[in-house]
Amino acid sequence: MKDSVKESKHSAGIHDAGTRAGISGIPAFNDNYLWLVRQGTLAAVVDPGDAAPVMAALQQQRVQLRAILLTHHHKDHVGGVLELVERTGATVFGPASEKLPHCDRRLSQGDRVTLPELDLDLEVLDVPGHTAGHIAYAGRAGGVEPLVFCGDTLFASGCGRLFEGTPRQMHESLAKLAALPDETRVYCAHEYTLSNLAWARAVEPDNAALREWHEQAGQMRDRDQPTVPTTLGLERQVNPFLRTAHPQVAAAAAAHAGKPLADEVEVFAALREWKNHFR
Repeated sequence: MKDSVKESKHSAGIHDAGTRAGISGIPAFNDNYLWLVRQGTLAAVVDPGDAAPVMAALQQQRVQLRAILLTHHHKDHVGGVLELVERTGATVFGPASEKLPHCDRRLSQGDRVTLPELDLDLEVLDVPGHTAGHIAYAGRAGGVEPLVFCGDTLFASGCGRLFEGTPRQMHESLAKLAALPDETRVYCAHEYTLSNLAWARAVEPDNAALREWHEQAGQMRDRDQPTVPTTLGLERQVNPFLRTAHPQVAAAAAAHAGKPLADEVEVFAALREWKNHFR
């Protein structure tokens, strides 16, 4: 497992800002990652909640911003859009049904974003739950394939809170993401991994893969390295929200809820409530 995790991080180019192609994570706020896709002298950015670090990265890497991809309307994902559009003229792509500060092309399930100059070809997936109109982008970008930009729907060993959607919606959205290939790199928007893993260990204390990943992720954070992107193959092993069909996870959720749980949606809802209050 360690080799696959290491490969997914480094081949994504998260620290290699000097390459001609790839994806780099721009830290913002306390724990956000703004993903910068680069191909030659052009770039796209995903969920730019703050314009300043994006502009600094563009200047440092000497690239021109061609496109902005938005997953949902929360301010830490869209707060830099207007300034970036004003300063770069970038085209903004975003969810069809959400209120955004600016959007040139509104997207929903089955649409594609194809920008050959960025080696970018992404299918749009509707993934409501965190917000009502949340979308994700799955496919290829900047020489990285397969990948998914999933915003706040799926996190490393966790998932987003249900601010506007229902447990059934979020469970179905996660199942849609989980159906992508094992090697899909998961570009989520926050560095929540260690807190998510502490909770996941409470759900599945006997999961050896989870224990190993927790130890490795802790070492990475001690070195100030990001723990994302992970891969969907790893997430299926260690993320309780993708493991609602596993008897151990279902039993732990029922025990914590103090009642029988009829199906996977009820298991998911109990897990999400547990995580909401976990300290």
